[in-house]
Amino acid sequence: MNIVVLAAGQGKRMYSALPKVLHLLAGKPLVSHVLETARQLQPEKLVMVYGHGGEQVRSALAGDDLHWALQSEQLGTGHALAQALPALSDAAQTLVLYGDVPLISEASLRRLLQAGQEGLAILTVELADPAGYGRIVRDPTGRVACIVEEKDAGSDEKAIREVNTGIMVLPTARLREWLAALKNDNAQGEYYLTDLVALAVAAGVPVHTAAAATEWEVLGVNNKLQLAQLERQYQSMLAERLLLAGVRLADPARIDVRGSLTHGRDVFIDVGCVFEGEVELGDGVEIGPYCVLRNVRLAAGCRVAAYCHFDGATVGAESILGPYARLRPGAELGPEVHVGNFVEVKKSTIGAQSKANHLAYIGDAEIGQRVNIGAGTITCNYDGVNKHKTIIEDDAFIGSDSQLVAPVTVGRGATLGAGTTLTKNAPAEALTVSRAKQLSLSNWERPKPKQK
Repeated sequence: MNIVVLAAGQGKRMYSALPKVLHLLAGKPLVSHVLETARQLQPEKLVMVYGHGGEQVRSALAGDDLHWALQSEQLGTGHALAQALPALSDAAQTLVLYGDVPLISEASLRRLLQAGQEGLAILTVELADPAGYGRIVRDPTGRVACIVEEKDAGSDEKAIREVNTGIMVLPTARLREWLAALKNDNAQGEYYLTDLVALAVAAGVPVHTAAAATEWEVLGVNNKLQLAQLERQYQSMLAERLLLAGVRLADPARIDVRGSLTHGRDVFIDVGCVFEGEVELGDGVEIGPYCVLRNVRLAAGCRVAAYCHFDGATVGAESILGPYARLRPGAELGPEVHVGNFVEVKKSTIGAQSKANHLAYIGDAEIGQRVNIGAGTITCNYDGVNKHKTIIEDDAFIGSDSQLVAPVTVGRGATLGAGTTLTKNAPAEALTVSRAKQLSLSNWERPKPKQK
């Protein structure tokens, strides 16, 4: 088949410089959701009709399979579809989708395609409040006669609850002549795609309907309120899938997945957590409240306390993290590692059973197994121009408030005394201390205020 995605609208009610179809839903542009579903149907031709913010739209969407059609003037949906005609194959039917209707399901589209194997088919839905939608008008035998837009509808037509979603499948060869016959003598002065239905009826072409599985999957986005409502609907759907797959959520209404979240058994996620990109949680992982995980893999048994931020990190089994820990890209932690309060790890490996429990910065470092990093420790990895590496070998003990000025190596089993500023390698199995000698002055007096 051919699939045409109409995405040329400006979206004035979004009150934004960003084209409407590029506003984000679950971390992806609205139109990206549509294209993802469209590709599942494996079309022969996939055509994007773009217009407002055209170069932004083109640069934001990847895919060698995309054909582009420019609608330089926005003169209605019928006019938009006409711009795609040169790219369409007459031998295949054409499915019309919308860049601002992001949650349409593959299942509903397959039902529509089945209904439209011969003739034209419209995806419809029944709404308790159909205000704003085009009504499906049927003849006394129940066959579709036409679609009447809200602004052109009379009182009897406005009482109809079955509405047009805008999504339809059409015979491409007939589509060319129908689009050429469209007129814009209506309340909006536009060329309506919906008028093709009356033309098909007049030509004796069968017109069928298929019902959308749910109301929310055919909802469009015209303003920020609708975008927020659709976001919550989408997140609710994802939360339901997680719950049915065995994940325990403290509150299904307070989770945001903006990418893919894969998981093992007996996973628990507390409130307010955000998952972005590709996140993988092993068996028995527990995530505390208000954590943000982006492109992270946590092995089985990891426990993450509240308010942690992880990005581009890999963590071994049974590790304990947080609260308020930050793992930046390139952080690779082995099993049973402890990274605690206000500890930041960037582009570093930390071996099994090593600990950095408080107030430390570990950057561009290789840390062995069973290493203890004391509170206030910093790897000084940046000289103002270049980054340098710190190596801490197995079983080393780094005293509190130490600064390791890279490039530097701490040998196996070495100990750094508290307050050490290490600028040379520390030998294995030895104590290294770098601090001023402590003095106590018995005759010293604290300064007194000057008398006025």
